[in-house]
Amino acid sequence: QVQLVESGGGLVQSGGSLRLSCAASGSIYRINAMAWHRQAPGKQRELVAAISRGGRLNYADSVKGRFTISRDNAKNTVYLQMNSLKPEDTAVYYCNLDINSSRYAQGNYWGQGTQVTVSS
Repeated sequence: QVQLVESGGGLVQSGGSLRLSCAASGSIYRINAMAWHRQAPGKQRELVAAISRGGRLNYADSVKGRFTISRDNAKNTVYLQMNSLKPEDTAVYYCNLDINSSRYAQGNYWGQGTQVTVSS
C-alpha cells in the first residue's frame, strides 16, 4: 500500500506565499509523474502543475510565474511553492502521484487534500 500525506496549507493574505508538501510512503518501487491539482467550491478539479520523473514541467496558465513545482526523489516528496497568491487561488489542493509499487505494478494515488485560503 501507498500513503500520501500533504501539509502546508493555511490562511494567507493576498500577495503572500505558502509551500505545500506531499510525502509518499509505503510500497514504492518508483515514482513517475507528480502533480498538484486544486478544486474550488462549485468548480471542477483542475491541474495546477506537474513534473515528470525527468523534470519536465507543466503549469496551468493561471499560475505561471507565481507557482513552482519541485520534487525530491530521495524523500519521495513533491512540493508546490506558491507566491503572489490571489483570492482566486483559494481551493483545496491535492497531490497526485503515479507510482510503481513494483516493477510491473503501477497505480495513481491522491493525497487527502489541504485547504488554501487567500484573503483579499
